[in-house]
Amino acid sequence: MKKWFILLSILGIGLTACEDVIEVEVPVEAPRLVVEGLLRVDTTQVFVPVEVKLSQTAGFFDEIQPVTDAEQVIIILQTLDEDGLPTGTGTRSLTQLEEGSGVYVPDPSFDADQRLRVSTVVENDILYTLVVSWRGRRYAAQTKYVTAVPIDELRLGDNTLFGEDETEVIVRFTDDPDRDNFYVFDFGFGNFLVTEDTFYKGQEFEFSYFYDEDFESGTELEVGILGADRTFYNYMDLLIEQTQGQQGPFQTPVATARGNVFDVTNLDNDQILDNAGQPNTYGLGYFAIVQEFTDRITIE
Repeated sequence: MKKWFILLSILGIGLTACEDVIEVEVPVEAPRLVVEGLLRVDTTQVFVPVEVKLSQTAGFFDEIQPVTDAEQVIIILQTLDEDGLPTGTGTRSLTQLEEGSGVYVPDPSFDADQRLRVSTVVENDILYTLVVSWRGRRYAAQTKYVTAVPIDELRLGDNTLFGEDETEVIVRFTDDPDRDNFYVFDFGFGNFLVTEDTFYKGQEFEFSYFYDEDFESGTELEVGILGADRTFYNYMDLLIEQTQGQQGPFQTPVATARGNVFDVTNLDNDQILDNAGQPNTYGLGYFAIVQEFTDRITIE
């Protein structure tokens, strides 16, 4: 007992003697706008659930804060003809319904309905431009609607990759043969996967996905397949690689990946969204409008 007491005393003295205050200088830059604007279109519904979440980057030790003081958040709709030329223009104005949330939705105070109809999205060739005015700067992101294909089958498997505490789900779908396709799979819990049809164009494709958790019986899992263009596919692929499945794609690592949100404050041509001439001024995040099909499975 006495030997243990002496040893612990020596350790205590040593630890006390090593307590030095180290000041670490962390680089600080002005907050950047972060846009979470993934709009998922369910063609069985009447309206698209439009929600655009705005936040700002923070220091290493600070929490990410919502953007609650945006001067303007709108979506511009430009209907295009067969030659890709605009034939009509409309706008949808967004506002915060829950003050301080940083989540912007169609403004119900307008005389005209600011919601976005699914039929408008599906039946027309439209270029969508999200415009955000914040702290004296103007940001824009452009996208077009991208379709997906249904999930043909979703079933449970009994294989594992690294251990017993895993759950295998097997997904089967049929690729659209008429174009080059990119897909983003949403497995819930911040788990995403991307795939392109290079090696299975126009064919049935089946793959396994492994959750690193052995779910309890009765747990319902929902899997979604989202359409994507090449740019959105590349963006999500990079974010998945950075997060390594540990968190959602719009968490802190988003600050290291550039999306399709540009600072257009000093640009005089709204048809060319880039940062040529001002490479250090840009927003972060992504704006996309994509079709989504979902399927559910219950753990037995």
